[in-house]
Amino acid sequence: MKSTNFIDNLPKVYGIYTGGFIGFIILMAIAEQMGMTAKAIGIAFVAFTVFIYALIGWLSRTAQADAYYVAGRQVPTVFNGMATAADWMSGASFVAMAGGIYFKGYGYMALLVGWTGGYVLVASLLAPYLRKFGCYTVPDFIGTRYGGNLARFSAVVVLTVASFTYVTAQINATGTIASVALDIPFQYAVYIGLISILLCSMLGGMRGVTWTQVAQYIVLIIAYLLPVFWISNKMGAGFFPHFMLADEVARIGELESQFGFVKNSAADLATVPKGLAGITKAHSAVNATPWAFISLALAMMMGTASLPHVMMRYFTTPSVKAARKSVGWSLFFIFLLYSSAPMLATLSKLSLIDPNLSTGIIGKSIAEVQAIDWYQNWNQANLMFISDFNGNGTVELNEFFMGGKAVVLATPEIAGLPYVISGLVAAGGMAAAMSTADGLILAIANAISHDVYYKIIDPKAETAKRLVVARVLLVVIGFAGATIAAMEIQGILGSVIWAFDFAMSGLFFPLVLGVWWKRANRQGAIAGMLGGLAAGTWYLVWVRTGGSGFLGITQLTFGIFGSAVSLVAMVVVSLMTQEPDKATQKMVDEVRVPSGKTILGKQ
Repeated sequence: MKSTNFIDNLPKVYGIYTGGFIGFIILMAIAEQMGMTAKAIGIAFVAFTVFIYALIGWLSRTAQADAYYVAGRQVPTVFNGMATAADWMSGASFVAMAGGIYFKGYGYMALLVGWTGGYVLVASLLAPYLRKFGCYTVPDFIGTRYGGNLARFSAVVVLTVASFTYVTAQINATGTIASVALDIPFQYAVYIGLISILLCSMLGGMRGVTWTQVAQYIVLIIAYLLPVFWISNKMGAGFFPHFMLADEVARIGELESQFGFVKNSAADLATVPKGLAGITKAHSAVNATPWAFISLALAMMMGTASLPHVMMRYFTTPSVKAARKSVGWSLFFIFLLYSSAPMLATLSKLSLIDPNLSTGIIGKSIAEVQAIDWYQNWNQANLMFISDFNGNGTVELNEFFMGGKAVVLATPEIAGLPYVISGLVAAGGMAAAMSTADGLILAIANAISHDVYYKIIDPKAETAKRLVVARVLLVVIGFAGATIAAMEIQGILGSVIWAFDFAMSGLFFPLVLGVWWKRANRQGAIAGMLGGLAAGTWYLVWVRTGGSGFLGITQLTFGIFGSAVSLVAMVVVSLMTQEPDKATQKMVDEVRVPSGKTILGKQ
């Protein structure tokens, strides 16, 4: 790809790509009508989209450090917004978000509030200033702003812990989709997902990942919105169901009261496969109190502004002004999906429990429901389960269980849409998980290769050698992430929330104070990063092993505790030790000027 010509023709290139993808959807729809099997359609969608992403990665290959690490700083604002949105809307957003709202109710809307509101912090506190600094990675900023290899290495440690936690969730999501679409065990499917991820990032680095993520955003947004509008029209909720959300939620409440939900006993639940939850809205610590909602939203906001793979996207823009505009476009493209997640969860639940709909299962015989194709498919994937706890042979509210991952992926089938839509959704979920995993693995590999290998171990290393190290690290980190994901230690959504907490525990205040407080020094930053990460990790382990917690801080919001310790440690230690030299303080003043040349210049 000739960078200048390619960038000038981006609207045309991606317009053709979008038209081609829509044409492929139509072709698959025709093939379904002619008898193509559901399995073949699923394989075709996943294989076709992964091939396109791999092709883009191959065409974007580079041996230049500037292109590999920051895409040559040539990405236009709109397309960087799309790439950021794809990077951001992970498997958790696409696959697990609607499931969380489906099972836990309004409390999980805190995730939407926090993840979206976090971009306000990104735009106002960090993105333009980090771009003005001119660094390649987040640890690069930390190392140069505070000085010293220990500060740089501490940032790499926090980045690795947060990003690796996050990437296991994304590989989990790709494994889930691949296992269903390809009909293979999950433990093997995660490695298929990993190979797909590495194909996009191995050769082109940030340049390859950027153009792949734009393509992935187009796939995932079509795959998410099309079923929402189709199901809404089919159910009579209007073309824009978002405006009818309150009415549909009220309808669910009426139906649950009508059917007289009876809570399952411990003996009943003991027979339910691990990871599945009941069809009705469950009480959760997330929505137990207003503070629980607020604290989760706050943790997600601060975590958003701390995640290295998000910050890296704004290093790729042509200027400081472009970085700020890019945040706005990111929010717009993210809004398109996030505003639809609650509606998808609502429509999914209504399609199952409304007796006026042909898709409703409540009151039907268990044998009849177990004979339905979609139930058999998802039951075999261990993501659906029915048992006659009440002994009357009919499905009642407390007798149908489903995995959170199945809500988005299975809803098109449940709603009776053509299977081509299910294949499309699988491709969209794969795109969402792959795009984020690409960014995360690249963030870890780039930080270790640039900030540990090049800046600390071998400052004289040639570019070719640095890029070889980065690519080897991509494979090693990806393989380790797939191995952890195969163990299914934590669900997709839980792992993602933990990643945000880890990131904010160690990086939020060192980043923010690095821009806005000249007095912050190396010793304070090191104390803030390591102290915050250690405190947050200790709190998580303590709560997970039976500790009661305090101040309403749970295992989902432990980052609030960690970041508070980070702030106190950073301020106290900075004030107790020598202030930064005049050159560093002048540099911080210059970073806050939203125009002019970058501080570091071209590396």
